[in-house]
Amino acid sequence: MAIGATQGVIMPLRALLEKCLMNAIKLLPDLLISQIAAGEVVERPASALKEMLENSVDAGAADITVQLVQGGIKLIRVMDNGTGISKEDIPLALARHATSKISTLEDLQQVVSLGFRGEALASIAAVSRLTLASRRAEQKHAWKVQAESGRLSPPEPVALASGTTVEMHDLYFNTPARRKFLKTEATEFSYCEETFKRIALSRPDIGFTLQHNGTVRRHLRAADPRSRIAAVLGDEFSQTSVLIDEQAADLRLWGSAALPAYSRASRDAQYFFVNGRFVRDKLITHALREAYRDVLHLDRYPAFVLFLEMKAESVDANVHPTKIEVRFRDPRALHQFVFHAIDKALATGQPASRGSVLATGDQEHKPNDRGNTDMAINEKAGAEFSGYPRQGVMSLKSYISPEPPAAAQPQAFYSALFGVEDDGLKSAQTVLDIHTAGTRAKEPEVPPLGFALGQLRGIYILSQNDRGLLIVDMHAAHERLLYEKLKSALDNHTLAMQPLLIPATFYADSLDIVTAEENSDSLSELGFEISTFSPTMLVVRSVPVALKNADVVKLARDVLSDIREFGASQALTSRRNELLSTMACHGAVRANRMLTIPEMNALLREMEVTERAGQCNHGRPTWFEISLADLDKMFMRGK
Repeated sequence: MAIGATQGVIMPLRALLEKCLMNAIKLLPDLLISQIAAGEVVERPASALKEMLENSVDAGAADITVQLVQGGIKLIRVMDNGTGISKEDIPLALARHATSKISTLEDLQQVVSLGFRGEALASIAAVSRLTLASRRAEQKHAWKVQAESGRLSPPEPVALASGTTVEMHDLYFNTPARRKFLKTEATEFSYCEETFKRIALSRPDIGFTLQHNGTVRRHLRAADPRSRIAAVLGDEFSQTSVLIDEQAADLRLWGSAALPAYSRASRDAQYFFVNGRFVRDKLITHALREAYRDVLHLDRYPAFVLFLEMKAESVDANVHPTKIEVRFRDPRALHQFVFHAIDKALATGQPASRGSVLATGDQEHKPNDRGNTDMAINEKAGAEFSGYPRQGVMSLKSYISPEPPAAAQPQAFYSALFGVEDDGLKSAQTVLDIHTAGTRAKEPEVPPLGFALGQLRGIYILSQNDRGLLIVDMHAAHERLLYEKLKSALDNHTLAMQPLLIPATFYADSLDIVTAEENSDSLSELGFEISTFSPTMLVVRSVPVALKNADVVKLARDVLSDIREFGASQALTSRRNELLSTMACHGAVRANRMLTIPEMNALLREMEVTERAGQCNHGRPTWFEISLADLDKMFMRGK
């Protein structure tokens, strides 16, 4: 910018500052104070709607109706059947810092209501035309007051059932500069709808109705939390999420967290409530992100509806005018609690909407009048499907393969496929043992991932179970299995080495050679023995047992590259999972590798007893299931 132009900007600012310094200090008018407060509390129509809804919830309403016109800019009307306000208290309800919810400092430190600052309605009234009508059950009729630009009308009688109705007309009519910052009607409505959803999720025991321009957009009956979550976020979220319910000391976390298959491109499906209050907190966000890190793409976001319950004195909700931010007394312990609760649930992978649906053995097929087979709905588990392939959920349970035939796998197949010795197959052998004579007489239980039918293009395993067809990405699945084995072995310091019958040598630059020489202990901890063969060559003498069938040279190069770039200490701590993921990718079976039926079944059985087997190390799904009902639809059977 030119010097003249810069001076043209600075001079008016300097003159304004000098004028401010010369003015005497004076009290601001009440209306201006309220309008300033409104700038903090009422950012847009959705902000006003939030405050009005919270008042209705705090009033004990069982049913709340919201009516919007022009996205809430022209009108927001909130009607509830709560306890109501007496005639004497109605004017106070619109006064600044007047509230019935706290009276002492101790009350402020143990806030249990949503609203408590006593400024919301006063701030809204300062920037709109507001009408408040209310009636308590013992009153003969309701009373109404109107507020505009700080002026309050005397109470007058009005016909109204028990409860309260608040109407906000023409937001920012007296502050046109603020009104210019409002967006289009559609945009403002979307913000209002999001606010409505947050409040509705927090209180499933309350019925909610949302109307916009005379059209009902949402009607939610009082329900249990799971039904409310499904009603607000849809069946897809409900069917691809896991239930959370963990408790430790005075903390309880419950709700639903979506599996990685339901990941989003934005944070539009993230709802976290602390003692019933929707919050956005960096500590919580980080804990949740860490819990999903192992199963989610870096550019994707998890979806969840979670409720944290804790003692009121352990959280400060009075750190932000809109109360969307909170402060915790023991943030470190809370971070660990949230992280472990979500990590545990994702590892187990139990679907929220149907319990361990894949482990239910009491579903039966009944022939219908079309001669085909339909799956009976297991009402107890809620095992209904909604017309699209389902992915990545299973029960971690050992299954015994039935006879016949190719479901029983010799230990040699496991050794070839997973790179483990015979004495390490005790748990797998439990899965693989053929039924005893007494068991053969019984109907065999079909495992969650069924039994392999064949291989498609050397990439996918096709399998069938009680519900239909499963398609498994064999490389992605095997990669996850190896990754979990490597993690567990490294954590338990049991990462065994496999000496190579013929050591692998390769040319290396001086940095790689120095890296190998200086980090031999770290490499040994990772299961590698790499040493100098000549001034320009390295030799790999041992690799982790699970990776003995990998491309040894390429694997060694990548491990050395990671250690060289980030350092051995970081590679074994903060970047440990990334390094192990790279190693697992090298060891996983490749595309176009033809597997036998026993090998395919071995892979399926191993998936069933491995945590997070529904996603590969990069967050992609490892399998999909298509139910018989879905197949019937595809082929239009019965039409």
